[in-house]
Amino acid sequence: MTAAAARPSRTEFGYFLSCEEHGPAALLEQARMAEDAGFTSLWISDHFHPWTDEQGQSPFVWSVIGALSRVTSLPVLTAVTCPTVRMHPVVTAQAAATSAVLLGPGRFRLGVGSGEALNEHVLGDRWPQASVRLEMLEEAVQVMRALFAGGAVSHHGRYYTVENARLYTLPDEPVPIDVSSFGPASLELACRVGDGLVTTMPDRESVARFRDAGGQDKPVLGGVKVCWGPDRDEAVRTAHRLWAVEQLPGELNQVLPTPAHFAQAAQLVTPDQVATAVTCGNDPDAHIRTLQSYADAGFDRVHISQIGPEQRGFFDFYRTEVLPRLRA
Repeated sequence: MTAAAARPSRTEFGYFLSCEEHGPAALLEQARMAEDAGFTSLWISDHFHPWTDEQGQSPFVWSVIGALSRVTSLPVLTAVTCPTVRMHPVVTAQAAATSAVLLGPGRFRLGVGSGEALNEHVLGDRWPQASVRLEMLEEAVQVMRALFAGGAVSHHGRYYTVENARLYTLPDEPVPIDVSSFGPASLELACRVGDGLVTTMPDRESVARFRDAGGQDKPVLGGVKVCWGPDRDEAVRTAHRLWAVEQLPGELNQVLPTPAHFAQAAQLVTPDQVATAVTCGNDPDAHIRTLQSYADAGFDRVHISQIGPEQRGFFDFYRTEVLPRLRA
């Protein structure tokens, strides 16, 4: 489908703030530019480490969210928080509740996932297998929902113990918890316990399964990385340098423990692979086709992340060349 043929869509478009690439001040400036450019919401990643040293940043997401509440009126979603190992679900619930109060009614959603060893092993805990991680996530969601409801919570479960915990600073409505899906098992969990679905692939079948499982009125939220630039070859090189790790196969992204390991594995990814997988350059038709694939799959909101330092040029390009044509 060409840009000229792209049909009007109910899909909204937000911006994906990358804590792996940018420090706090840069993220706040990007949020301002995103709102000025016409994006309608923000995603923000939650990491302890970047994927590689080349990316180079990893600020504490909850501090950044507090600052975002002062500089933008856009709603914010964490994409995604792991509330199971490095952060206990009780502490995560308190952070999320305070973020919701700071941002204001309806402007914060907690996106959660089963995490990566890269971030979660740093306290020396054993990194469980995938099925156990999903069990832990489901119990963590149960604990957090109980705390969001108010009152004292005691919980003695398989993975977590909570005694006499109560959140005194709460938003008027419980924080929505959206669940990340990257495979059949996590999709089943999202269908069962999620207030929304978070995913990065424009998979029509997964969206349909979520809708059929009771998610007709729940949001499906997507994220995608692009690399805008006037020289497509240079944009491909930037995307390869910073985000070749996204093309690693299987469960490597969940089990490799350090940025150095990811840098080693990323050497197996070629620039041609990145050029095929990531929209690069300044052709508006190419960017619109990428976003239209999410709209066609049934997504309610898609968040776009610009790879690399060319942020202002990206926002000018989307403000003038992409977003108006998607909404025409």
